Amino acid sequence: MFRFAEPEYLYLLLVVPLLTLIFVFYKIRKRRNIAAFGDPDLLKGLMPNVSTVRPTVKFVMQMVVLMMLVVVLARPQFGTKAEEVKRQGIEVMIALDISNSMMATDVAPSRLTKSKQILSQLIDNMSNDKVGLVVFAGDAFTQLPITADYVSAKMFLSTISPKLIARQGTAIGSAVDLAIKSFNPKSPASKAIILITDGENHEDNAVEAARLAQKEGIVVHVIGMGRPEGAPIPVDGTMSFWKDKDGNVVVSKLNEAMCNDIASAGQGVYVRADNTNAALRAVSKELDQLAKTELTTTTFSNYNEQFQSFAIIALVLLLMDIFILERINKRFSRLKIFDLKEKL
Repeated sequence: MFRFAEPEYLYLLLVVPLLTLIFVFYKIRKRRNIAAFGDPDLLKGLMPNVSTVRPTVKFVMQMVVLMMLVVVLARPQFGTKAEEVKRQGIEVMIALDISNSMMATDVAPSRLTKSKQILSQLIDNMSNDKVGLVVFAGDAFTQLPITADYVSAKMFLSTISPKLIARQGTAIGSAVDLAIKSFNPKSPASKAIILITDGENHEDNAVEAARLAQKEGIVVHVIGMGRPEGAPIPVDGTMSFWKDKDGNVVVSKLNEAMCNDIASAGQGVYVRADNTNAALRAVSKELDQLAKTELTTTTFSNYNEQFQSFAIIALVLLLMDIFILERINKRFSRLKIFDLKEKL
């Protein structure tokens, strides 16, 4: 596996095209100034020791040196060894509702944003566990297969929005079924599904799906987002709200009865999210009570520094640049290394 230990230095490469533009502008301007004095061919004969190619060659070499030095600063590395790390933990699949109703603001700043904040903190609290992510609206799909890579998990979490799924609805049952299938059936680890939804199920039998998960030895916990009294659903990018076919504003209400039924069928807990961290603490407590088993994770380690080759290339080019003069040396004029026209 290849990586840069200090990738932020790669932004310095943006200087190269900028310097190239300045150099090209300088060359064009210089050529015009020479043409203003007289015939360029005649002036060239009067300046036999002036090379028109060498400055360009030196500039190209200097830019290559600059790029090599930037790469050196970024510290290219190769992971030469894959190691299997064994840890004591559990496996958790998150099923997140991203239907339009999750944009309601009865939980600040919105149901979906609050859900992402809770999940981000939940992942931060993990150390030896594995986590995966399923998102659903009218359909369900796996956003992140189960993994111990928490950085990737948070990256995928940050990109979630209702736009990921075109078909609207709330297929809770499909999401739970997909979460069940995301686990490795041969893994002895304790397994849990964390379902985050407002409970407005319009598509399938979510309770039956939770009951099936329980039969597979998977606990289903539910975090309810919203309030029973409900809130209107904002239309993205506008100040208006979603309306039904009769022109009435749609009010999305938290279906606590449905959420409780799903949690009971999955032998988990149901907790309603609010503007505190109570829901996070409740679910984390339940996860901590699950038996920890040995999980095996493949990681790449023993990264070897690879900057030496780039440093050598930069050093060689830098020495060449020092010895190449912009003016033609009379002693070496017969070599005509840079006289492209004569060589052609």
